[in-house]
Amino acid sequence: MHFNHIGNAKVPSVSGRTLPVTDPATGQVYDEIQRSDIGDVDLATKAARQAYESVWLKISAAERGRLMMKLSQHISLHADELAAIEQRDCGKPTRQARADVTALARYFEYYAGACDKLHGETLPYLDGYSVHTWREPHGVTGHIIPWNYPMQIFGRSVGGALAAGNVCVIKPAEDGCLSLLRVAELATEAGFPAGVINIVTGYGHEVGKALAEHRGIDHISFTGSPTVGTLIQQAAAARHCPVTLELGGKSPQIVFADADLDAAIPAIVNAIVQNSGQTCSAGSRLLVEHGIYETLLERLGHVFENLRAGPPELDLDLGPLIRQSQLQRVWDFLSDAHVAGIPLVAQGKIVDEAPDTGYYQAPTLLRDVPPGHRLAQEEVFGPVLCAMPFQSEQDAIRLANGTAFGLVAGVWTRDGARQFRMARQLRCGQVFINNYGAAGGVELPFGGVKSSGHGREKGFEALLGFTVLKTVAFRHG
Repeated sequence: MHFNHIGNAKVPSVSGRTLPVTDPATGQVYDEIQRSDIGDVDLATKAARQAYESVWLKISAAERGRLMMKLSQHISLHADELAAIEQRDCGKPTRQARADVTALARYFEYYAGACDKLHGETLPYLDGYSVHTWREPHGVTGHIIPWNYPMQIFGRSVGGALAAGNVCVIKPAEDGCLSLLRVAELATEAGFPAGVINIVTGYGHEVGKALAEHRGIDHISFTGSPTVGTLIQQAAAARHCPVTLELGGKSPQIVFADADLDAAIPAIVNAIVQNSGQTCSAGSRLLVEHGIYETLLERLGHVFENLRAGPPELDLDLGPLIRQSQLQRVWDFLSDAHVAGIPLVAQGKIVDEAPDTGYYQAPTLLRDVPPGHRLAQEEVFGPVLCAMPFQSEQDAIRLANGTAFGLVAGVWTRDGARQFRMARQLRCGQVFINNYGAAGGVELPFGGVKSSGHGREKGFEALLGFTVLKTVAFRHG
């Protein structure tokens, strides 16, 4: 059984209730976590406030950096252990689980180096005045983290908050929290003061809601669906609490006739099968210039037919989805596609070793998807790629911008002028030219527009959102 992490101690839920932990590869329950509620959030928030006011504010930025670097090193030393935990908890193939640990360590390494680099300014003003701006932490920040990349999103969210001088109360997803509970223990071993990192597990409608509403929380960072993001923002707005929201996407891969298809095809495939398609920035829409539409689909079809889904330890192209309800969601989308007569180009295979009780979905390539169909408009969050042709550059822009989302876009063309035109006109937070994801660098600010949310995580830009700007004007005659 796993307990909440509050004040560097293992703490059972106030109610004594627990939740089962299910292995998505087998569908079998193998552990328990705490089913927390508002009482547990209150305990964690009070522990965080005490730590902030009595200890964390008094630690220099350089010392914060040393603690964060030490945690990064502890994570690296326990990489195999953390990857194994994440693999079983979330169904990730070995390569993905290990990559997530590497990214987590890198986030803390990056933000460790940024702690003492966050500066204010001196502003020119009237004679007899000296005016300064100071960047100060919010205080106690709340972090609601999803199940698709628990370690990575913990790193980019909590890492940035700590570097800016905040202390944290974290609500991970009930379907993906075990690795974070272990990371919190490693933080204690690294010397983090009690109350700086607190983790409270449970359902979103109980713990997440309580965290968003709690008056002891000074800033909320949320990654998840637009529907829940709206609820979080409404709850925080009632007490004028600032929020950072990353709410997913329906991201396009735009392929022009002059593209290097040998380079594009592996990136296009990886962008939809990585983590079984359960990625906010998944390239789930494929927009292809009409002259190469058939050629590209034929080549992609051969690749899809050879993709394999199976148990995480086999380290295949993709593992299971996170839970039965998510698998059913994908089935519902595919059923709608069948009813609408949307053609299937190719589908991968689920290997024989995959238990029937696991949550496996074969990667699927569809073509001629109508731009207004829900498959082209809504986030499937599964390994389903929807292809559609375009006639011109402006047609591509219209299709690419033609959803409620605006997170990421990929553009494949050798034409340098077109690259800049497309980047200017695409309404999204990140544009990748002749690549997709830029290897996921922690230095690259990440976030969306429209229904994909607002605010930025990752990179130095994230530190600005985790601080409040104070202006101080001295009159000295």
